[in-house]
Amino acid sequence: MINTEPIHINKWLLPFSWLYGIGVYIRNKFFDWGIFKREEFDVPVICIGNITVGGTGKTPHTEYLINVLKDKYRVGVLSRGYKRKSKGFVLATSESTSLELGDESYQIKRKFPDVIVAVDGNRRRGIKEMLSLENPPEVILLDDAFQHRYVKPSYTVILSDFNRPVYEDTLLPAGRLRESPSHLRDANIIIVTKCPEELQPIDFRIISHDINAFPYQGLYFTQFSYNNLKPVFGNGIKQLPLDSLQGKSVLLATGIASPDMIIKKLSDYTKDIDMITYPDHHNFRVKDIRYISERFKGILSDNKIIIVTEKDAARLVLREDIDEEIKESLYYLPVEITFMSDENDFKDKILKHVRENTGNRKIYKR
Repeated sequence: MINTEPIHINKWLLPFSWLYGIGVYIRNKFFDWGIFKREEFDVPVICIGNITVGGTGKTPHTEYLINVLKDKYRVGVLSRGYKRKSKGFVLATSESTSLELGDESYQIKRKFPDVIVAVDGNRRRGIKEMLSLENPPEVILLDDAFQHRYVKPSYTVILSDFNRPVYEDTLLPAGRLRESPSHLRDANIIIVTKCPEELQPIDFRIISHDINAFPYQGLYFTQFSYNNLKPVFGNGIKQLPLDSLQGKSVLLATGIASPDMIIKKLSDYTKDIDMITYPDHHNFRVKDIRYISERFKGILSDNKIIIVTEKDAARLVLREDIDEEIKESLYYLPVEITFMSDENDFKDKILKHVRENTGNRKIYKR
């Protein structure tokens, strides 16, 4: 059985968590009572979300769903475009940047150019705009929209981080929950993410018991897998296999919620890792680029490399103040998700839902 670190709860903030919980309860009741109106749409709308703050792996799971659906259906992805500089509804094009779309939506559009990608803080408006296109999506994936209850999705996937079980956590600000764990019951599918490779059958049973999913819910377990290192700026630079890191000095610069899994993966190949950490979705500034450059040039080894995450690469590729030496040494680590069991069952559930809810939608006009 795997032992995890106990969750840190700021107990002195618990009274504020109770107040926060009352506010969330009243807001949800207003939706339940119909005071706040929810809107349904005549296309499958799959919500990928969580009940916590911080990274649970929504973007790689959204990308996985795109791969499941894109050969059979015209797929649309809608998110709010966190930390973008634009406002309102923005439809992604081949010329769009992370400043317009936010890093995650830009990353998805770059990897899946044929997918319809859009951002809008108002999800109802965003869906209507997407459905009014000349070739509208046949299925829409809502990235991080579980708390956006003005849209009633046709299917809901909730992610829970293995390293921070929701049933051991508490509401903000003492903990990291946005909703009570009881709201797991609103999901069609629950996925425990970021599972370690060495997870044993007893661990699956214990977690399944603690989550206590209803018979109508699917419960799955996924882990992150990492591919070859890719150059941030291309320019004919080749990809690097992870085992090429042996003997290299690595400067790891991250602007994500938790870099622990990346550190663990890189440590399998080299112990010479220097770290620079920034907050999640960090917008790199001139002083940050200068600092990264100075730290890298201060590494005495001639066999060295800078590694960032794929989300960070989406922001860094726009920088014009990165000198050539740094550009040639700057790589990102792509991440995918791998199911630890029942992958075909998960795919079947998603495809069955979309198949049964596609084909009779209304035409939305501007």
